[in-house]
Amino acid sequence: MPFPVIPMPHHTHSTIHGTIHGTTRRLLAIVGALLLPAGAGAAPDDPGRVKARQVCSVCHGLVGIAAAPNTPHLAGQPETYLTAQLRAFRSGSRRHEVMNVIASPLSDEEIAALARWFASIRIEAQSPQ
Repeated sequence: MPFPVIPMPHHTHSTIHGTIHGTTRRLLAIVGALLLPAGAGAAPDDPGRVKARQVCSVCHGLVGIAAAPNTPHLAGQPETYLTAQLRAFRSGSRRHEVMNVIASPLSDEEIAALARWFASIRIEAQSPQ
């Protein structure tokens, strides 16, 4: 089963005090529920998918679509970019209080698996009309 395209909602100014608008929150919950079983064609035990659920999902969402403000979406990012950024966080050459702690124990294999997983998720950006 091919992985569905996730329409990215355009940014609105309807967030109040850093919370996400109710419609967007519901959309993210539905998308997460629908996409997790399909999982980019990956097996449920795909190492990147498993590690993403264990380590990344709290901030970046179960399918790489972050619900928290100031947290980037990882779904659809290029594999080489994700690999480079995780390695930079792990080494400390890129500083972020949370990400340095999260990335420090990751092995090269785990970083590669995470980068493959998030890069495999297809997204589609749509401009507002």
